[in-house]
Amino acid sequence: MCSAKTIPHSSSKERLSLAERVTRQIKAALERGVRPWVKPWSATGEAPLVLPLRANGIPYRGVNTLALWAAAEACGFSSPNWFTYKQCDALGANVRKGERGSFVVFYKQAGQNKAEADRQEEKQEPRRILRGYVVFNGDQVSGLPERFFPVVPAIAQPRGPEEVRLTALFAKIPATIRYGGDRAFYAPSLDIIQMPPKSAFPDVTRFLSTKAHELAHWTRAKSRLDRDFGQKRFGDAGYALEELVAELASAFVGAQIGLPADHIEDHAAYIGSWLAALDDSPSAFLTAAAKAQTAADYLLGLMGVTAAAPEAVDETSA
Repeated sequence: MCSAKTIPHSSSKERLSLAERVTRQIKAALERGVRPWVKPWSATGEAPLVLPLRANGIPYRGVNTLALWAAAEACGFSSPNWFTYKQCDALGANVRKGERGSFVVFYKQAGQNKAEADRQEEKQEPRRILRGYVVFNGDQVSGLPERFFPVVPAIAQPRGPEEVRLTALFAKIPATIRYGGDRAFYAPSLDIIQMPPKSAFPDVTRFLSTKAHELAHWTRAKSRLDRDFGQKRFGDAGYALEELVAELASAFVGAQIGLPADHIEDHAAYIGSWLAALDDSPSAFLTAAAKAQTAADYLLGLMGVTAAAPEAVDETSA
């Protein structure tokens, strides 16, 4: 059972914004020193993350992915599937008594009068409103059909055909990568990625995950996604947010292609900066997650891998 002790919730006296509600479990994980996108709770070691899935099998995206990964970490969930009460009922299943749900969000275009619509059309910026609802993990539900419980074999280090497959995906990305030295970084002024040689890594997982992380930074260039958090110096708030985007984007890519998020550098030192960002503006964390999803989609597109469609519907009516 995942109770109030494991899933943070607001009291009747505490009023949280939707952004605060969806990021609350992420914040709780970070406060424990856990980055839920690295999957420290894996029972099989370095198994790839699995994207959380809606009842229809479509993966969640952006901040919802992080929120549900955080819930899985807190509660030890093994199921990738998440359901609303109505979806459970439609499947002939039931949420077990005492279980507490997890909060997710979606954007809905606001109703507009003609004048507002004309102004938005001129700006080409549709007005969207954040909405939210509660979902329950498959481990919290009784009576689900067998199709929601497939046998998933444990994945060890990618070798042979699997290593060839993953290497081929990364080879499709037209980034300039130089090998040598003992540091991995993206140099914006030169638009190159510097990587230690493959032999310097303990295994192919860390080699490819580190490459995914640096490729996420590579997407920030003006000629690509033109991403800028106002970084002025090494280690400042803008730098920490860019590191967050790269961490999340590489995790999203890894979850899509079957690669653990385990790069060579430990960025746990930035946890304090990310918590500060959550305290200052939870919506800033939603923005970082959205930018990470955009970066992941960009890289997956170059790899020829189809990402999930953007979230735009309210599942509470499903």
